[in-house]
Amino acid sequence: MKGSGEDALLEFRIRARSDQLGKMRAAVRECVEGCGCGETQTADIVLAIDEACQNIIRHAYKQDPSGVIELEIRREGRELVFSLLDSAPKIDPSKVKPRDLDDIRPGGLGTHFIQKVMDRADFVPRPPGTGNLLRMVKRIE
Repeated sequence: MKGSGEDALLEFRIRARSDQLGKMRAAVRECVEGCGCGETQTADIVLAIDEACQNIIRHAYKQDPSGVIELEIRREGRELVFSLLDSAPKIDPSKVKPRDLDDIRPGGLGTHFIQKVMDRADFVPRPPGTGNLLRMVKRIE
């Protein structure tokens, strides 16, 4: 990510394609394990990042494989801060909500998983231009 600098634990960039997510999952797993996260917490974080990326691919880029997703992981004390940046058209954050769990059907649970796993997850203003920046925070247990 531009301007983030040397404080980042991990900076990772992939094309917005589902077949690229395995590389990102492996990098996230290695990074958070190195920060002292246990097996369960690591698996939960990897799942949340994966779900967020899938949402970017499906909903922000609308399956356009030319898009790019950038991930940055930073450590701030006992918290890990995950920033996912895309250059897709801006989304309306008020419309990004988990569906009711009583609505039983395939898919649509990514936002629910993210909210359950992370301590905070918010869209934050991005520097001028198009795109979206999702910032997620998880306290290391």
